[in-house]
Amino acid sequence: MAVDFTQTEHAAPHLLEAAATGALTGGYNLALYKTEQNGQSAFFSEAATLDFLVSENARNPAETAVRRGQATAETQLRIMDLGNAPSNYKNPQTLADWAVASGQRFGYDVQVFDKQQLAEMGAHALLAVNKGSASPPALIVLEYKPSNATGPKVGLVGKGVTFDTGGISIKDSNNMHLMKSDMGGAAAVLGTVELAAKLQLPVHIIGVIPATENSVDGESTKPGDVIGSYAGKTIEVIDTDAEGRLILADALAYIVRNHRPDVLIDLATLTGSVIGTLGYVAAGLFTANDDLAAALLRTGEATGEKLWRLPLWDDYKDDLKSDVADVKNYHGKPFAGAIMGAKFLEVFTDKHPAWAHLDIAGTAFNDSEFGSQKNATAYGVRLLTAYLSGLVTMSQ
Repeated sequence: MAVDFTQTEHAAPHLLEAAATGALTGGYNLALYKTEQNGQSAFFSEAATLDFLVSENARNPAETAVRRGQATAETQLRIMDLGNAPSNYKNPQTLADWAVASGQRFGYDVQVFDKQQLAEMGAHALLAVNKGSASPPALIVLEYKPSNATGPKVGLVGKGVTFDTGGISIKDSNNMHLMKSDMGGAAAVLGTVELAAKLQLPVHIIGVIPATENSVDGESTKPGDVIGSYAGKTIEVIDTDAEGRLILADALAYIVRNHRPDVLIDLATLTGSVIGTLGYVAAGLFTANDDLAAALLRTGEATGEKLWRLPLWDDYKDDLKSDVADVKNYHGKPFAGAIMGAKFLEVFTDKHPAWAHLDIAGTAFNDSEFGSQKNATAYGVRLLTAYLSGLVTMSQ
């Protein structure tokens, strides 16, 4: 098959990258665990070729664009497999092993803190969420720091709940099987760091992933419990199903204290509220930094991974007050749920001037052409990689 780009010379690199990514991801096979595989279209067979026709003077940038599109698709496919894996094939250690293997292959550093180390460092909120699970938690720290890094240091934090029952505040059973997707933020961070390393982007990136299950047993954290946190603040747990913000609280405090990123972005499948607001079309964007908001919104439009900015006003702050602790994790009201999740996280950013929270609950796991049920989209990988590429361009 051949696609003619000779008449679109000036837009060819951008279009070629998108075409290459789309062609490769279009052959995604969702049947990860089926014993019998249905035949795929001949277009996606190993014997098939896809030729791009470009003018001679566009050849070099076209080749670069196609290679970039291929690299993007390959990482997205790996991330989709990870997101679609059920919880009996995916636990916190799975995410850690994925990161370590990727780092060794593509040349970035990975450090994994285990349960004992988390206790020693005081990551009490992450440990509290993990109490009901037989699978121990992990804090996964990825660092990509090329020798030619330029521009701001970027911190990325991704929620890594590999399965979420809701804990004692247990979820309705109708859609609980979809909660294998609650590590969509972690998947986005893993994919972005890997892709940045593959593309050899000259930017310094720190990725932090708090990974755990949120399960139920006699040791589980209970509603009304007061827990500690890495930041030293105490938290009243009103709802154990608001667990993502608890583990992110420790991760945000950790990255700010130990790595001091110039830009800090977290991603999380945090609330059903954001789906009620934006549906499955866009993720919620929360930031007090207008420049960061503009850059992310612009990048979202360009990549098709859309964002919509929602308020982070202090008018909502009083709903986080607790009578018995420094802060509570849920306001208990049937409105502004996504906003309150963001306001809670803000407490643990140490007033970082360039922090953004992306609530990707509606976009990380969605309907697609690959199956009859919702499945992983790798949302955030293209968005963040394009944002990082923009930072590189600005610094040159």
